[in-house]
Amino acid sequence: MCGRFTIMIQPEMLQLELDLGSVSPSLVFMKDFYPGSGIPVVVDAAQRNVEVFYWGLVPSWAKDISISRKMFNARSETLLEKPSYRTSFLRRRCLIPASGFYEWKNTNGKKIPYYFSVKNQNAFTFAGLWEYWMDASGNELYSATIITCPANPLIQSYHDRMPVILNQENRWKWMEDRSTAELSSFLRPYESDQMFVQKVQTE
Repeated sequence: MCGRFTIMIQPEMLQLELDLGSVSPSLVFMKDFYPGSGIPVVVDAAQRNVEVFYWGLVPSWAKDISISRKMFNARSETLLEKPSYRTSFLRRRCLIPASGFYEWKNTNGKKIPYYFSVKNQNAFTFAGLWEYWMDASGNELYSATIITCPANPLIQSYHDRMPVILNQENRWKWMEDRSTAELSSFLRPYESDQMFVQKVQTE
């Protein structure tokens, strides 16, 4: 599960770190992103521009956006099985830039936040899916979800799931027209020894 993440660098550094195009001026950096907020999304591998989408997938057939509350994460194992995700997996894959994400651990009855990041990288990308939705009044919404997979050994003691982090080799392959078997092979736990965790000071 991934319910909160952040970007801890400025737009110019994000562009250099991930070889991106322009960054939407409406994107707020140095803050936490959570379901229901606007998050950074890259949907075009040619332009590589960073846009702002609503976090919580709203399929085109949904009656309203309330469904998004249950669709801010998508399990990698069932993307082809569930109608909510199948078409997006086949046609609307995206990258979601981040610097790190949070998980909480219950210690002596108190939930303590921990911050996970990738070693020697100021930014990386989650594997995501996106959708386009329009209500009866013609109001448009672009939304996205973060794909999750079983947790690696580092994260297992905090949560049994983790967001899919695409390595540098597979980052742009994820956006290309490839077989479902190859795309699915990218959706695996990131290596524990390449990640770092630190307790977040709350007082």
